Amino acid sequence: MTTEQKPLKSGFGAKTTAREVLAGRDLTGKTAVVTGGYSGVGLETTRALAEAGATVIVPARTPEKARTALAGIPRVEMETLELIDPASIDAFANRFLDSGRPLDILINNAGIMAPPLRRDARGYESQFATNHLGHFQLTARLWPALKQAGRARVVSVSSTGISFGGVDFDDPNFERREYNKWKAYGQSKTANALFAVALDKRGQAQDIRAFSAHPGGIYTDLARHLSAEELAFDGELKTPEQGAATSVWCATSPQLEGKGGVYCMDADIAEVIAEFTPQVPGQQPTGVLPWAIDPDLAEQLWQLSEKMTGVTFSD
Repeated sequence: MTTEQKPLKSGFGAKTTAREVLAGRDLTGKTAVVTGGYSGVGLETTRALAEAGATVIVPARTPEKARTALAGIPRVEMETLELIDPASIDAFANRFLDSGRPLDILINNAGIMAPPLRRDARGYESQFATNHLGHFQLTARLWPALKQAGRARVVSVSSTGISFGGVDFDDPNFERREYNKWKAYGQSKTANALFAVALDKRGQAQDIRAFSAHPGGIYTDLARHLSAEELAFDGELKTPEQGAATSVWCATSPQLEGKGGVYCMDADIAEVIAEFTPQVPGQQPTGVLPWAIDPDLAEQLWQLSEKMTGVTFSD
């Protein structure tokens, strides 16, 4: 069943925090994986889930930083993972599968934003490789544990970077066009949203539902490559605790039972807006753009992702 891309009037909003989303909820016995769950929005996502009773596995690229950030949060297990390295993804997933545990929640939160042009060992552009392909492979490898859980949820953290453009299926790695860090970022964030559309379609029979989430405008370490001018933002910034609310809502809310494949923001399903042209620097769209939720583009991306990673999902 296709869920309508239309607000539910959830009762939450831009200022809602992750803790408020989970008020009164008991996640005891649930297991979650949160990539990048040791800084910024990811850290607050981890904290909220763990404080509500879930066991949260945080795979980290920089274990020392993660250990310090996660100190004092209950029920957190730290792991190692480098999303741009396929062997590292497989190794982490195999360790998790070997534990025999079901996976109730997977939040694909980690990412990089607007770095200079870099390529991975395969020659793939770093933002597409890290933000999308790494999470595509990780989700595929963890699929048996998600199926084992029953009623599992997968959340792909997107952003209003979707407004910078869609996926260039002819040249995703900027081999024939000039590299533009914002086009590359937008491509990867659109891919995150499209991934949720195609994943939800495939997961419904297994009762695995997928969502994409836009956290909102937040200053975190994600912006480390940006200049002061590029950091200009027209609108009210969120705190990391508020930024984590939508991911947590997508991962846990009873309001989303039987739903999936939608782009969410401000702890609700977002409205579709036909187009977006910023009037001032830093202005953000108030909803989701059509190319980020188009089912045909989602299928095209799925085929491209399988080809680029050599990874397929098990039945």
